[in-house]
Amino acid sequence: MLDAKVAALLNDQINKELYSAYLYLDMSNYYNEEGLEGFQNWYYVQAQEERDHAMLFMQYLQNNGEKVTLEAIAKPDKVFTDHRMPLAEGLAHEKYVSSLIHTIYDAAYSVKDYRTMQFLDWFVKEQGEEENTADTLLKKYDLYGADARALYMLDNELAARTYTAPTLTL
Repeated sequence: MLDAKVAALLNDQINKELYSAYLYLDMSNYYNEEGLEGFQNWYYVQAQEERDHAMLFMQYLQNNGEKVTLEAIAKPDKVFTDHRMPLAEGLAHEKYVSSLIHTIYDAAYSVKDYRTMQFLDWFVKEQGEEENTADTLLKKYDLYGADARALYMLDNELAARTYTAPTLTL
């Protein structure tokens, strides 16, 4: 049985991950409307990843005999006014999610919940990768976004991204 605070934080993380999926779907829709199909694809794949992260948290709670409570998912509240804005918001959001994972890890550490800490190790690493990828994408846009041909090439690069489900053993 998990510590009550740890279980509550893990359960709340399900909602946060599903919100992340909604946010990235919103970004995907924005880029679709702007005719940037590669950017659209990149955020669509990102939404799939976040959905699967939520499922991993849910499965972990279930595997540990905990009740899962699904809460309402908030509507993304950003109105994107330029092509750079979703990229900057994406980076800020990944940093926020990292802070949430660290909070859960701290709670698990404080009660010597080594199994949950081991489970979270994958997410700690994943968040580092997510932040790095979002930062790199923003830097590329800042370098190339003003040049239509370079933006076209970046869009084509992002169109090649495919989804691979996580391989985390619970």
